[in-house]
Amino acid sequence: MADAEDRTYRPDALIAQDIDAYLERHRDKGLLRFITCGSVDDGKSTLIGRLLYDSKLIFEDQLAALTRDSRKHGTVGDDIDFALLVDGLEAEREQGITIDVAYRFFATESRKFIVADTPGHEQYTRNMVTGASTADAAVLLVDARKGVLVQTRRHAFLAQLLGIRHVILAVNKMDLVDYDHATFEAIRDDFATFANDFGFEGLTAIPISGFRGDNVVERSAATGWYDGPSLVDALEAVPLAGEEAQTRPFRMAVQWVNRPNQDFRGFAGLVSDGTIRPGDAVRVLPSGAQATIKAIHTFDGPLEQAVAGQSVTLTLAEEVDCSRGDVICAADDPPQVADQFEASVVWMDQTAMKPGRGYWLKIGTRTVTATLAAPKYEIDVNNPAGSGSRLAAKTLELNGIGVLELRTDRPIAFEPYADSKALGGFILIDKERDATVACGMLNFALRRAQNVHWQPTDIAREHHAALKNQTPRVLWFTGLSGSGKSTIANAVEKKLALMNRHTFLLDGDNVRHGLNRDLGFTETDRIENIRRIGEVAKLMADAGLIVLTAFISPFRAERQMVRDMLPEGEFVEIFVDTPLEVAEKRDVKGLYRKAREGNLKNFTGIDSPYEPPETPEIRVNTVDMSVDEAADHIIAQIMPLK
Repeated sequence: MADAEDRTYRPDALIAQDIDAYLERHRDKGLLRFITCGSVDDGKSTLIGRLLYDSKLIFEDQLAALTRDSRKHGTVGDDIDFALLVDGLEAEREQGITIDVAYRFFATESRKFIVADTPGHEQYTRNMVTGASTADAAVLLVDARKGVLVQTRRHAFLAQLLGIRHVILAVNKMDLVDYDHATFEAIRDDFATFANDFGFEGLTAIPISGFRGDNVVERSAATGWYDGPSLVDALEAVPLAGEEAQTRPFRMAVQWVNRPNQDFRGFAGLVSDGTIRPGDAVRVLPSGAQATIKAIHTFDGPLEQAVAGQSVTLTLAEEVDCSRGDVICAADDPPQVADQFEASVVWMDQTAMKPGRGYWLKIGTRTVTATLAAPKYEIDVNNPAGSGSRLAAKTLELNGIGVLELRTDRPIAFEPYADSKALGGFILIDKERDATVACGMLNFALRRAQNVHWQPTDIAREHHAALKNQTPRVLWFTGLSGSGKSTIANAVEKKLALMNRHTFLLDGDNVRHGLNRDLGFTETDRIENIRRIGEVAKLMADAGLIVLTAFISPFRAERQMVRDMLPEGEFVEIFVDTPLEVAEKRDVKGLYRKAREGNLKNFTGIDSPYEPPETPEIRVNTVDMSVDEAADHIIAQIMPLK
């Protein structure tokens, strides 16, 4: 163990003497990103504070503030509380826990590091996922007094799910168990058994004390029975992801089409994999167009070669269609293109996943609409048996991890997450709230994505419409039960028939007797109900018909989904605006009474929400209008129909 003099904090002398020389020394060092994770109160923040302290990267004013804060917020008596170097939020200091992810930089003689301190509480698992998504290695801490806990297993599983293959098991607080060798071996063996199927390429177990500094930077005399590396030595031995990425085929997602003038058209982006040189043949996906690299441009001038990790602008010798979100790749080894996938998803939102609902899916630099199916299964990472058991699930709640199928509204270039984080990892964004709700990893494309193709026909939708001498429309009636949707839609159809228009009315109750008889009235079933109707309405519009649909369709997101299926101007949202008290008073079918009595669950307006349209094309008020007046008003609004 280092003596007291060696433990005295002294900043790196070179910083004060020659800052330029210090920066020059560190400029070309390799960079490793890693996280500290594990259960709550295992000492993650303290360990990072110790690393910063021992690597001489704390300024004098920071040290003075740390000493002062340790007296006020510290939990280690008169000693320095290293956790306060990382836990800066007032809530974190008051509770003595980590809530948000904190990123810190430090360096050794041979390597630079960026470490993400992730929270241990289950409530903040999504924050841990955020930190792990960009990490190359994980330091998994275990309190020597407590051993492997549920959250230890959860974080280990998430680490392997997110593609981290190098894990260091740091058995912390060894000073509190008198550096007992048997305790360390029992924890190491317990974790090794649990993680046996995780596929970690490197698993190193180290007995440490983050507070005392044992085996953190240097080997400690207090653990004479341990002959392995210190924590820093183990981190310096982890292979760098950037070096591995350069050996893979070339990939670059286009972030921006650079057009400073009419004579220059370049494609800017970050090279995620491989190398590229002028003259190399490339392919643009998903279109598949081929071209040749003309030049590689940067702010500092042209390059003869670009490698993974560099941001560059590429110019092509040939004029090809390429825009933001496309992927430029090696012509002879391109990634796959598909629109249907199996994916592993970590749900990160308080609101549960809605199967069938459309979410924004952002992968690389491309954003598309994705529709999620109900999970095949949910993974129980708390299962003490090992790698997690498969549980039946209809949705995913906060921190839930499941495997499901998803479909995008257009093909995307991708690679399985195990092969490429850049082209295999994605996030899901709620369209209504613009909030990130999940992260996911693409496992593989479904076979039907390659085997089922759209069959073009010679008679197009324009020809169908011309034969009927009309412009297709989808008249989408929405409103509460009892508002008069079906009655008004029927009246509109009769008037259109007198005008020799070709129409078809899809009524909610009628459709549930056939096409959708397998669906109930839960939120998920309602979403699927509207999705199916939307697809049928689109096909009928393709046939040249004027389609009238009378459905409650309570959610804006699903009405927008149907609107997005159709050409602009063909979807006409008609809000039958009837107050709840009026609709309930009518109660032709006795449904409101049953709902009020508790005999009819998930009834819209009572115990299930209705989201009225914000900007419908047509609004009719059935309190002030008769049925005929409402029908005439609607027809006047949709004219002309040629």
